[in-house]
Amino acid sequence: MTIPIKNREGIVRMREACAIAATVLEQLKPLVRPGITTQDLEEAGRDHIARLGARSACYGYQHGSRRYPAHTCISVNDEVVHGIPSFRRILHEGDVVSLDIVVWHDGYVGDNAFTVPVGRVTPAIEKLLRVTREALELGVCAAQVGNRIGDISSAVQTYVEANGFSVVRDMVGHGVGVSMHEPPEIPNFGRKGTGDRIRPGMTLAIEPMVNLGGFKTKTLSDGWTIVTADGSPSAHFEHTVLTTEQGPEVLTLPRAAAAKT
Repeated sequence: MTIPIKNREGIVRMREACAIAATVLEQLKPLVRPGITTQDLEEAGRDHIARLGARSACYGYQHGSRRYPAHTCISVNDEVVHGIPSFRRILHEGDVVSLDIVVWHDGYVGDNAFTVPVGRVTPAIEKLLRVTREALELGVCAAQVGNRIGDISSAVQTYVEANGFSVVRDMVGHGVGVSMHEPPEIPNFGRKGTGDRIRPGMTLAIEPMVNLGGFKTKTLSDGWTIVTADGSPSAHFEHTVLTTEQGPEVLTLPRAAAAKT
């Protein structure tokens, strides 16, 4: 399928949608603490999205016969992505929580994620979070015009596996724009020099999902929540990136503070 190229107007709208998504994420991070429920975080996210004049792109999203029932995706410990918030899920010291915020604004989507430690975590989990975040940075750096999508994938996989962790194979990054999922798919594993050529004006959601244990996953009975097959903790970091001749531009920064990588 053809990868959409955003025109000037589309890029302006993408910047605003992404800045909103990033601001909501930034507002949720300090709320993560022992004793809070994932539903508390959901309600705060829902309210922040509305206050900023946007709406959730997750709420009501249809996959097969199921519609996602929440405004945010909040995944705890072995939950890789798509965790459904609940008053029954109480956070405890040593947990990790992945906050995934996707918003619609003025016809465009902003998508980002961040994994937050709950209080003190083990050294192994500290390293997992650090390596996943650094893998995202390397993936963004590889999103250079003239490179190929496989260069992003290879950068992430090589770094993650060199540090003793595994990348999830069942879920991938993707293009994003007028819909939450556009071409191309961006796996977190692959070979350099393969895949579609990167051109100016692409908007890509680059999102390493990294497990402390093996890469295999399974889906819970709710039809949404993806967990590690071996029960090991997982981390998820994501930015939406605009490809330009001057280098990749991270759009999902709070307060619309764009940065060149």
